[in-house]
Amino acid sequence: MWAALRLARRSLGQVWPNPAVGCVLVNDGAVVGRGWTQPGGRPHAETEALRRAGAAARGSVAYVTLEPCAHRGETGSCAQALIDAGVARAVVALRDRDPRVDGRGCELLEGHGIDVVVGVGEETGREINAGFVSRVTQGRPLITLKLATTLDGRIATSGGDSRWITGAPARSRAHMLRAQADAVMIGARTVLADDPELTCRLPGLESRSPIRVIVDGQLTTPTTAKVVRDALTVPTWIITIAGCDEGRRAALARNGVDVIEAVADSAGKVEIEAALTLLGDRGLTRVLVEGGGQLAGSLMANDLVDRMVWFQAPKIMGRDGVAAVAISEVISIDDARTFRRLSTAALGEDMVNHMTRLD
Repeated sequence: MWAALRLARRSLGQVWPNPAVGCVLVNDGAVVGRGWTQPGGRPHAETEALRRAGAAARGSVAYVTLEPCAHRGETGSCAQALIDAGVARAVVALRDRDPRVDGRGCELLEGHGIDVVVGVGEETGREINAGFVSRVTQGRPLITLKLATTLDGRIATSGGDSRWITGAPARSRAHMLRAQADAVMIGARTVLADDPELTCRLPGLESRSPIRVIVDGQLTTPTTAKVVRDALTVPTWIITIAGCDEGRRAALARNGVDVIEAVADSAGKVEIEAALTLLGDRGLTRVLVEGGGQLAGSLMANDLVDRMVWFQAPKIMGRDGVAAVAISEVISIDDARTFRRLSTAALGEDMVNHMTRLD
């Protein structure tokens, strides 16, 4: 199962709207087939493993990180494929919460005499597919907020200087986060201030750049921005308020940008929860939010941050610096947003903390 879980991680960021799944087939003590969800979401992991195993799959044990699907989509169900191949036993890490499956895959296997065990490696399987589970149960992708700040939580000087707060090792780790995300999201102010590329530029992983999502209620993103100039190569989506300027929309569309209309909140800005639902409707499962402070504050205020990756440089900027999270003042400690630290590591002179929300 640990081998299958490692295979599943290979697919993160590449298979939405499908889950990232790994499968290992073992027969008479030997691995006879391995598979993982392929880019674009298919073929599925079980199908790949069975193809590689061939006739050796008969009588084997299938270790699968997510319950095999029981419904027919563009291809046949994975549960039926395992049955047809003569698999004798299935060890499953995590039950699939997709309403089209949700126990039916295991029932189908057991109905054909296949022994099924569920829950081996469940915690890791749940962590890998937290984004998929979020989309099928909450209707929105998993939101990871990435922050790169000074020790006092600043992301830029009062004059807007922000390059570079953290060192090269931290920036490389941030690019790896992009490679494992379906999309990277920022606000329009960050586009105007920094003109970022938002691509993965790690050697060998350049093709794994995620969808770029800009929250821009007033459609201020210029056609000269980097995220617009290469939108035909690396997809760019802009979420704006319904009834936006048609001239600007047409100019962005000519450059390959997909403009998505969302409802406005009481302040006349993009209603962020509704925007995330639109992303879930489009199949996104994992979104990495990279800034800026206003967008981070909106997500935090609406309790929409599921995970945080916080890079901290050993620097102090002072109170005039730009805060990483622009959120209203908290009067009581009990009202503060609280996270559980999963890990802490050194990256050169910087530190990185991985955290998850407390439910």
